[in-house]
Amino acid sequence: DWVESQSMLADRFGIDKWAAVMGGSLGGMQALQWAIDKPQRLKHALIIASAPRLSTQNIAFNDVARQAILTDPDFCQGQYAQQQKIPRRGLRIARMMGHITYLAEDGLGKKFGRQMRQPNYQYDYNVEFEVESYLRYQGDKFAEVFDANSYLLMTKALDYFDPARDYDGNLVAAVSAIQARILIASFSSDWRFSPRRSQELLDALVAANKPVQYIALKSAHGHDAFLMEDADYQAAIRIYFNNIATELTQ
Repeated sequence: DWVESQSMLADRFGIDKWAAVMGGSLGGMQALQWAIDKPQRLKHALIIASAPRLSTQNIAFNDVARQAILTDPDFCQGQYAQQQKIPRRGLRIARMMGHITYLAEDGLGKKFGRQMRQPNYQYDYNVEFEVESYLRYQGDKFAEVFDANSYLLMTKALDYFDPARDYDGNLVAAVSAIQARILIASFSSDWRFSPRRSQELLDALVAANKPVQYIALKSAHGHDAFLMEDADYQAAIRIYFNNIATELTQ
């Protein structure tokens, strides 16, 4: 539905064909859907830190996050705006848990270790470790800017995404109509959308005889790496887009 709405918006602006569609994570899924559903409307698709469908573990993470929101008394069965409330508690917990999954253990350890805010244990349930403070901050910030119903819908869209489902689970058949050139990029420390999931898509595209390139990038930033300033990542994307620019001027 999102891809279809984007296509309609492109029509509105008179854009018949994209030189490239690029996205990371959920955006990567949309880039893949663009290539599948609108094969004649794009020349390149860049699929970053993504997967052809969510793993069981990812679906489980999403459900826990949703339950945090749904069980918040201020959620009001989704009518919180009418009640002039915000389910902040649920949003905080959902974000805190989600944020952990976006980070790599080594990167988190290097950043915070077991650093404490005070030299001695307090023997209570208040914030003591720096990593706890960081997660509370992320949760508080998220709860003030993100809409709870939007979060619920986005996680369900992630859960449901599975282009192979319409082809009896055959991913090769699902990508068979693709005409665009594909670039897939993964990050070594990303365990939420691991390189193995990118390899799964790569294998299907190769089996379908589609033009595809794959970049395996080293990073200590976990899934969030696709949002970070990383020299190798930026260089790879820059080279690819420079090649697209050259292609368009020939």
